[in-house]
Amino acid sequence: MASSRISDCPASPNCVSSLARDRDHYVNPFPMDIAPDAAWEALKRALAAEPGIRIAEEDKERGYLRAEATSRIFRFVDDVAFQLVAEERLIHVRSASRVGYWDLGVNRRRVERLREALRREGLWR
Repeated sequence: MASSRISDCPASPNCVSSLARDRDHYVNPFPMDIAPDAAWEALKRALAAEPGIRIAEEDKERGYLRAEATSRIFRFVDDVAFQLVAEERLIHVRSASRVGYWDLGVNRRRVERLREALRREGLWR
C-alpha cells in the first residue's frame, strides 16, 4: 500500500480530509471503479476545470498530487492534496486553508464539487 503524504488537519475548522479521524474534518474519499491511470487523468481534468486551481506538485509514481486553489477576490491560497491508493481503489483528499481560522465551508464545498466532477468523469458508477 502506498504511504500517504497527506498531512493531518489542524484543530481549526478550515480543513477537510478523508483521512481525518474526527467527524468535523472528515470527508469521504473518492472511490475508483476505473483503472488507476484513467482515474489519475480524470482527476487532472476535474482540477483543470475548477476555476482558480493549478497543479503545484505531481508524483504519479507515488500517486500524489497537490494543487493550489486561489480565491478570486482576496487571493487566499488553499492547498488541495490527493493520494491515489490503487489497492484500496480510493483517492484520498485533503483541502485546507493556509491562513485564517474559519473557511466558511469553502474547502468542504470544493471537495464536493470535485467529487461531482469525478462522478461525471466516470470514476465510479
